[in-house]
Amino acid sequence: MKLIRGGLVKTIGKGDLEGGEILVDGGKIVAVGKGLTVPEGTEVFDASGCLVTPGLIDAHTHIGIHESAVGWEGDDHSEDVKPITPDLRGIDGFNPRDPFLKTVLAAGITTTAIGPGSGNVVGGTFCALKLYGDCVEDMVIRDPVAMKCALGENPKRIHGRRGRSPVTRMSVAALLRDLLMKAKRYLAEVEEAEKDSSKKRPYDSELEAMLPVMRREIPLKIHAHRTDDILTALRIVREFQLKATMEHVTEGHLIVDRLLAANFPVLVGPSFSGKYKFELANKSFITPGILSKAGLEVSIISDSPVTSVEYLPLYAGLAMKHGMPEEHAWRAITLNPARALGIDDRVGSLEPGKDADIVVFDSNPLRCLQARPKYVFVNGECVVSQ
Repeated sequence: MKLIRGGLVKTIGKGDLEGGEILVDGGKIVAVGKGLTVPEGTEVFDASGCLVTPGLIDAHTHIGIHESAVGWEGDDHSEDVKPITPDLRGIDGFNPRDPFLKTVLAAGITTTAIGPGSGNVVGGTFCALKLYGDCVEDMVIRDPVAMKCALGENPKRIHGRRGRSPVTRMSVAALLRDLLMKAKRYLAEVEEAEKDSSKKRPYDSELEAMLPVMRREIPLKIHAHRTDDILTALRIVREFQLKATMEHVTEGHLIVDRLLAANFPVLVGPSFSGKYKFELANKSFITPGILSKAGLEVSIISDSPVTSVEYLPLYAGLAMKHGMPEEHAWRAITLNPARALGIDDRVGSLEPGKDADIVVFDSNPLRCLQARPKYVFVNGECVVSQ
């Protein structure tokens, strides 16, 4: 068993606990409190004067699938030879031995979602995994967590420049609708065959991959920056009655009422990079605070390698600087992304029964640029000590 003792324990789910203790056994949190009964032989980690938090979570990255410092050979995040590729799985492109993962883990980020980029209208599935391990099957928390799709500038630029559809936003939306309609009919055929043994079950790899979406088991993970693209996404999701998470939502602060009416999780970012394309003209760190104070469930994302995931606490701190309440900012990099990914039963807060993914920071990383982890635990194992 292990005991993390002292410091300010930020449980996220149950408030803050000054001078708190966390008891860990078998990779799980056993108890959180003060004056805990500790068995003899328990290994004790001193967190006095520190801030103890859940492992941080980024719900939208491409790390390990778009490898660091490798170039073309390690870039597996976008199969942009055709615009519809739902049968691709992010897990199949992930390299757990990408050295950048150790850098991210040492910064206190213990869980990320990884998957295809935004070059295709439908790119394939994301999975949620922990950043410690050398075999992806041992690192995965849940696969799949979402089906990636993209509206707006990216798919029309990448495919339109090659002289094929989509060339316009109308075509992007039409291709997505066409796939969803085919998937809806395919689901009906599958269900009919499963009820009637005399009928042969159909098989199509792309439509098969869409079944969890049509059954509302996973959401569409929809890349959309501009208000028009966000509204198109909401319109299509409403037409097919699907689950969704809205990714980037750069202009979300301009249509708060529409997002509130839809009430989907919003994953905001990356906000740190420059305005390098037109649809980022209204990008600002004010967005997460405006949306969270309005009542939306906001996560802050890096879209790494667009911006580096190791600086996730900095991005949350900058959102605070521009009006996001501190507790909202903490939830945006812990419990909210866990909820958006459907893994909050295991990670995102410090509660008994959850995975012992814990970070002991020497100071508050949302307020101090020099803050760094003293200890990082994944599944109860101390994987970083400095």
